Amino acid sequence: MDILQYTFFQNALWASLLIAIACGIVGTYIVSRRIVFISGGITHASFGGLGIGFYLGIDPVLSALGFAVLSAFGVEYLSHSGDYKRIREDSVIAAIWSLGMAIGVIFIFLTPGYTPNLSAYLFGNILTVSKTDILWMFILSVVLISVYLLGKRIIVYTAFDRDFARTQGLPVRFVEYMMMLFIAATIVLSIRLIGIMLLMSLVTIPQMTANMFTSNYNKITIISCILGFIGCVSGLFLSYFFNIPSGAFIILVLITLFLIAKAIQSILIICEH
Repeated sequence: MDILQYTFFQNALWASLLIAIACGIVGTYIVSRRIVFISGGITHASFGGLGIGFYLGIDPVLSALGFAVLSAFGVEYLSHSGDYKRIREDSVIAAIWSLGMAIGVIFIFLTPGYTPNLSAYLFGNILTVSKTDILWMFILSVVLISVYLLGKRIIVYTAFDRDFARTQGLPVRFVEYMMMLFIAATIVLSIRLIGIMLLMSLVTIPQMTANMFTSNYNKITIISCILGFIGCVSGLFLSYFFNIPSGAFIILVLITLFLIAKAIQSILIICEH
């Protein structure tokens, strides 16, 4: 337990809590609306922003955030705009995904000198989590909780049936763009801890696990936050002791929890019969 005395590990623990809350809220919306691959597209597209940030010598997280938000809005617009109805959503996601990765690779190779800590952005690294990151995560979590509590009904309607929500006079398009903004922000701010390559799992696996035992939107959100935090904390301890990127162990723990939950569900079903 001596590692709890280190500032970098304390930062990582706070980041784990805040990321778990943010991913629990946006992840439930992602899974409910069945746009998991949109989150994957935004995640990998943000690599283009990282490359631009390295090349221009600015904070890569800020440039990745801007690129991710533009990518999210681009997917939302092209897949639902009347002028582009014939473009399939999965095709748009694939294009944005590939474009972001291509731009990232180009600008990283154009960057003079050695690109520092690139693996930390790809696979996560608890050493890179700073107090500034925690501050931004805290602001995002507070905003997400506030929006969720105030507009839960509209968000749930939009996630499950956007056409019905539109007939009720609800601002569906505004909610969709707003949630895309939050998804992009959550993804980018989680990159340092989880990494681009593995981040999509953090907004889907806890929700899948929770959904095996309940279909209530609120309960799925709460359980997802708890499971996400357990996975992050367990993964951080394992990554510290085995000196392996934190993202890999965090996802491994979440998958293990999912398999355990699935086994428990199967046993309960057998007992019922």
